[in-house]
Amino acid sequence: MIDTHCHLNDEKLLPEADRIVAGFEEEGIESAICVGYDMPSSEKAVELATKYASVYAAIGIHPHDAVTADYDKYDRLAELSSNEKVVAIGEIGLDYHYDLSPRAIQQGAFKEQIELAQSLGLPIILHVRDAYEEARRTLYEMSGYLTNGLLLHCYSGSAEMVRDFSKLDAYYAFGGAITFKDAKRNVEALKAVPRDRLLLETDCPYMTPVPFRGKTNEPKYIRLVLKKAAELLETSEEELENITTANAKRLFIRMK
Repeated sequence: MIDTHCHLNDEKLLPEADRIVAGFEEEGIESAICVGYDMPSSEKAVELATKYASVYAAIGIHPHDAVTADYDKYDRLAELSSNEKVVAIGEIGLDYHYDLSPRAIQQGAFKEQIELAQSLGLPIILHVRDAYEEARRTLYEMSGYLTNGLLLHCYSGSAEMVRDFSKLDAYYAFGGAITFKDAKRNVEALKAVPRDRLLLETDCPYMTPVPFRGKTNEPKYIRLVLKKAAELLETSEEELENITTANAKRLFIRMK
């Protein structure tokens, strides 16, 4: 299994990183992508990826922190991307739920980082919340900059929108939310995603799957996500594990 989105760089997990990564083999985890969301966490993600053979990094500035984005930081992201363990620019995108950065500034940072990813030959990992229509418009406007792939992390859009994003050859990652009681929308979207564009994630330390909801999430719980997804898609865990692992390696071409 590959956990395509985790935050070992989060203060809740960082002190436990040695223990967590040491358990990957026993837990059936081939690798995990540690995702940055601002400059300090992006730097830390690269440090962790350099330290652990089974950890890769994504680097970028989250929409919450879009007000901090500038071209000096983009230059630093470009420098960090020279590390072969950096597999994507992300998480970037739009978050109109909290609006911690003004929407116009979010849009600017989103577009600038899409351009950055294209210049570096890397795919993008998107965070989108309460802004799927705006994200769709932006991605269609910038479709010429998306030739290296895009992933909608923690996809919570509609099944209908899957068709729109799929025209851009998007990938979709699902995590612990599909195990929740109120997951009808997530389940409908999961079933609408083409199998060859489906990925799994934990988004740890957040979004802990049932039956551990309320506790700190870790990559080891990716097995619970896989089990639930296989049940919902009426396939075997082994088959879905093989499919999602192959999909991750196709999208993140730097992964070995």
